[in-house]
Amino acid sequence: MITKFIEQARLFTAGKEAVRRFWTKRSIQEGAASLTKASPFRYIAETGIAAAEHHEGTMQESIDLHSWTGMSIQRAVNNTQNNLQKGLAFLGTVGSTSPFIGLFGTVWGIYHALTAIGIAGQASIDKVAGPVGESLIMTAIGLATAVPAVLGYNLLVRRNKGAMDQVRDFADDLQSILIGGVRHGGVEHIQVRPDSSPTTATISNRVG
Repeated sequence: MITKFIEQARLFTAGKEAVRRFWTKRSIQEGAASLTKASPFRYIAETGIAAAEHHEGTMQESIDLHSWTGMSIQRAVNNTQNNLQKGLAFLGTVGSTSPFIGLFGTVWGIYHALTAIGIAGQASIDKVAGPVGESLIMTAIGLATAVPAVLGYNLLVRRNKGAMDQVRDFADDLQSILIGGVRHGGVEHIQVRPDSSPTTATISNRVG
């Protein structure tokens, strides 16, 4: 849980960095270079740039540029999502199975406690309460493990959705600019006013 929360915090920080740096640069290449190397937004941007620049003269030329660029960016988004979801399945499994494991431990402990009491031939309350109470500790441990795991899993899933919404919005805007700015000669320089949104970018310096 701690590891996943740290990963999510890094992704949210990278998203703020992309909004602050990427869209204020004069070209997509400059925007990508302004982001940190570990940023998933830089990874998506570089993937889109590579798909747009290296299309002709290869087997990918049989696929139209719009589809190829879109597929490449979508693969990068999927890779980011897969990395973000790693470990969540294990956390969900822990949350769902821990109560049953604790219950099994309790049943097993009660069985041995009752067996020992039967062999001793004494069924007084002091002889029964101690072993049975100890066996209930297993159920308590199972619940103490399951409740935080389930709460953490649900919170992480919800935060993942918010993080991936930012990633997909970035990818969609990036693809729109690439498709609008790509010509056979290469990728155009996209000039973006600091106070403008990606969709209001002004295309300049057309290449090809």
